[in-house]
Amino acid sequence: MADAKERVRRLFEEPWKGNWDVLDELVAPEYLGYDSGQAEPLRGAESLRAYLKAYSDAFPDARLTVHEQVAEPGKVATRWTARGTHAGEISGIAATGKEVTVSGLTISTLAGGKISEQWTTWDRLGMLVQIGAVPTAAEA
Repeated sequence: MADAKERVRRLFEEPWKGNWDVLDELVAPEYLGYDSGQAEPLRGAESLRAYLKAYSDAFPDARLTVHEQVAEPGKVATRWTARGTHAGEISGIAATGKEVTVSGLTISTLAGGKISEQWTTWDRLGMLVQIGAVPTAAEA
């Protein structure tokens, strides 16, 4: 299970350090990625790459930190935090220069040594509040 945790950790951390090849190495061709904020699942490494690239372009100094992982055969749960500066457009929202910190949880399924499915929930609303796209309750 340590190997599975390491594979998932690498998929989380390395793209934010510029290692995009890790996607081809660790993501299964049949990959499905479910994100609570996306209407449709991500399908395959290229879809995951496009999704992550949109965020890395919007937050070019972003770093993702894995805090905790719990594993059982074929599954890894990961608690993580991402931090970065909103320096580019994301979801139609122009750069604000504001620093953002969000946290999330992902459950990853592995088959044949590759990540075949992920279910992610993260604080998208918190990100939108931090960049000023959504007012806080005190402002509303």
